[in-house]
Amino acid sequence: MTTQNQIVSSADKLKEPLALKVFGVGGAGCNAVEHMAHGELARVRFTAVNTDIQSLLDLSIECVMPLGAALTRGLGAGGDPEVGRAAAEQDADQLRKLCGGAEVVVIVAGLGGGTGTGASPVLARVAKEAGALVLAIATLPFECEGARRQRQAQAGLAELKETADAVLCLPNQRVLKLIDERTSLIETFNITNDLLAQGLRGIWRLLTRGGIINVDFADLCAVVCGQHAESSFACAEARGEHRGREVVEKLMASPLLEGGLVLNQAESVLVSLVAGSDLTMAEVNRVMSQINHACENAHIIMGAAVEADLGDRLCVTVVATRPADSNPEKNRVASAGTTVLEGSAARSIEVSGGATPDEAFDGQLIEKDPPLRPASRFVPPPPEMSPEKKEQMLARQNGKSYRKPRSKMRQGTLPLDIVSKGRFEKSEPTIHHGEDLDVPTYIRRGVPLN
Repeated sequence: MTTQNQIVSSADKLKEPLALKVFGVGGAGCNAVEHMAHGELARVRFTAVNTDIQSLLDLSIECVMPLGAALTRGLGAGGDPEVGRAAAEQDADQLRKLCGGAEVVVIVAGLGGGTGTGASPVLARVAKEAGALVLAIATLPFECEGARRQRQAQAGLAELKETADAVLCLPNQRVLKLIDERTSLIETFNITNDLLAQGLRGIWRLLTRGGIINVDFADLCAVVCGQHAESSFACAEARGEHRGREVVEKLMASPLLEGGLVLNQAESVLVSLVAGSDLTMAEVNRVMSQINHACENAHIIMGAAVEADLGDRLCVTVVATRPADSNPEKNRVASAGTTVLEGSAARSIEVSGGATPDEAFDGQLIEKDPPLRPASRFVPPPPEMSPEKKEQMLARQNGKSYRKPRSKMRQGTLPLDIVSKGRFEKSEPTIHHGEDLDVPTYIRRGVPLN
């Protein structure tokens, strides 16, 4: 009887929705989570953590936590990832308590700054220690934000891949393809937050909704895990009679997939289709055949689910992973033939052909293969030599060692009368470092006078 009760209890637990917690880390992560919290995601708890207390006070999220208050005094990490990491380590126990009870922890962070870059890997490690599966959604900075933030973002991304179970990446530079010159800065970041919210909604559907063809977190990890891979995601939806064709067209046009280039270079792809009860097998086949055609060499995992609340909408979420060395954004500098040297002599150097940056830099300083020139027939006269140099050269030719003649001039004593010091007779001598400064220098140092 006890065994039967345990089986029933286990079955009831399997029916329970997945416990999912979303953490916004740093300024960009907290703003994104604030945007996501307005969506309708059941059983999702949002938490904002940051070293800047003032930014936390401006949020409407119920659960906020300042990081490293004793270290940063609530004034932020100053763009230094080491400060962000130390702040998270200082409050690691509190972060572990916040992760308690979660089956999946989603970390949303903007990389390149201090708190998001430094604290996110610490939170990922702590969440895994608490028994949760960890998914990170990270944004990379715009190119206009400078080379330092780009380097910090790449270093933070590599560290996040080591600690989290899966990492999805959104380079902000791709968002520029969705805006025009009149788009304001606020609207631009709202678009970024919309894309992150769509990605989270797609992942939430994938993890919390049982499907006819089911996919789970293990399938997601199988696609996006890898230290030397870059994962991208995109979501699209369409409605109406031709929604199957339209949703694929939107995906292929998405800048997040670089117009389909990511799918063409992908090693593995996860596709999740969700629609109302009118979803047909023909639509699933139409969508998947076009995606298969776009990524012929990739390992594809597909899931399909039905949600009556979606009505006539068809929602497709795509997660694709390709080798990092095939990313044109990372190889843009090399393909453009330009490299940047940092430091006091920072400059841009043209790299011609297949030359490496070091070879190109050498080429700026010296001529590697100078053209051969005939020897000049003009012989310059020998330089003038001093008498001392001549004696030295003759001595070497005769096999004798040359010694510089000593000066025969010596200082003699002049027959002068000794004059008393007068009223300074009883004055103490001026002694400095053991020398009487009242005695003339040439006498103290024995300098002969001509």
